[in-house]
Amino acid sequence: MQFDAALEQGRLLKRYKRFFADMEAADGELVTAHCPNTGSMLNCLQEGATAWFVRNDDPGRKLKATLEILQTPHGRLACVNTGRANALVEEALQNGVISELAGFDRLRREVRYGEENSRADFCLEFGEEQVFVEVKSVTLGFPDSDIAAFPDAITERGTKHLRELTRLARAGQRTVLLYCVNLTGITGVRAAAEIDPAYAAALAEAKAAGVTVLAYGVDILPDEGRIEVVRQLQLV
Repeated sequence: MQFDAALEQGRLLKRYKRFFADMEAADGELVTAHCPNTGSMLNCLQEGATAWFVRNDDPGRKLKATLEILQTPHGRLACVNTGRANALVEEALQNGVISELAGFDRLRREVRYGEENSRADFCLEFGEEQVFVEVKSVTLGFPDSDIAAFPDAITERGTKHLRELTRLARAGQRTVLLYCVNLTGITGVRAAAEIDPAYAAALAEAKAAGVTVLAYGVDILPDEGRIEVVRQLQLV
C-alpha cells in the first residue's frame, strides 16, 4: 500500500484527548494531527519518538495532518492508523498473499451479518460459499519479545465480533479472524489476557467452535512511503 500523500518525518510531543497528537516537524513547525486509533497505543508512545504523518488540504477537516507511523520505545515501527489495516489486508487478498483465502470470486466490504447488528470487514465468495472475515490491527509489542498481543485495551466490540463469528462457525459457516500485525520485528501474536480476559476467553471459544484465526505481518517502509503485508506469523 502506497500512501496517497507524502509522509513527513517529525517528532512526537504528546497524544491527548484520544484522537489528537502534537508533533514537531523537521523544520520546527508545531503540527497538531489526527490520531486515528481508538486503543491505548500501549508501548507505542514515547515523548520525542520519531513519527511520520501526512498532511491534507480538505476544507472539511479541522486537523490538517494525520499521524501514521511511530517508532516505538523498543525500536520497532508501528503503523498506528488502525484504518489502514483493512486496506492492507484487501491488497494482500487481491494479490494472493494470504494463501488460506486465495482464489475467491468476489470480495465485498462491510457486509452485515450475525445477530448483533455487526458488519464483517470482508465477505469473500468462493462460488456459492461465503467466508466472513474480521480484521484486527495489532500494534502492542513488548521489550525482549518478538510476540505481539491483542488487544491493547478492553475491547467490547472485538469480543462482540468473536461472538458473531463463533455463532456462524457453529452453524457450519466458514469464518476468519485475521490479525494484521502493523508492527515490525514480530514473529507471532497472542491474546492479551492480562488486559482483556473476556476477549481472550471469547477467542478460545471461537477457535474451539471452528473459527479460523490467522496472523500476518507487514513491512513498514516510511522512506518509500509504503506498507505491505508480507508474511504469515505464528499464533501463540
